[in-house]
Amino acid sequence: MARTTPGVTRERILDEAVRLFAGRGYDATSVVDIQVACGLAPGSGALYKHFRSKRELLEHAVRRNMETLARSQAEAMTEVPTEPRAALRLLAEVVWRVLDDERELVRIMVREFAGFPELFEQMWQAVLANVYRVGAGWIEGLRDRGQVEVADPEATAAVLLSSLTYYPILDTLIGHTPGDLGRERFLAAWLEHAAATLGLP
Repeated sequence: MARTTPGVTRERILDEAVRLFAGRGYDATSVVDIQVACGLAPGSGALYKHFRSKRELLEHAVRRNMETLARSQAEAMTEVPTEPRAALRLLAEVVWRVLDDERELVRIMVREFAGFPELFEQMWQAVLANVYRVGAGWIEGLRDRGQVEVADPEATAAVLLSSLTYYPILDTLIGHTPGDLGRERFLAAWLEHAAATLGLP
């Protein structure tokens, strides 16, 4: 059985694989590339001690980062402010932090979706779709308490969150933001737009 270089752990292999898949693409990254990036001998086959194939490595990397995203999201949303504008700001900060922390995973998902639709569907359902569900539930709660008048909380959440997520995704993919605006300027405009959409005072 192949031996790994001392200090080269499963986590290190996953980290280097994510970096290379995000930068070069899955198909353009070989097992040898990953081994070399980890400090392993190119022909040692040491990577196979941890993963049976490059595909399995990608699956583990996505699932690991997906679990990290889900934990981060859950921890951040444990105490939502009762004041709606403060809650909107928290929601925006959480969404942006999650997407910023996983820029490489976002890039991989967009690039490789066609080759691994089932894998990225799991990511969508476990993390991103949950953000939309949380947003819709929060807006519905505001409506039920008479704080806002919104006919369709689910659609309203989808519109608000899609405009919010577009900013970091565009920045990740092409290095530009909508209108090339800075973060604080975009966030201020988004908060005003969201408040007006919800009819907040």
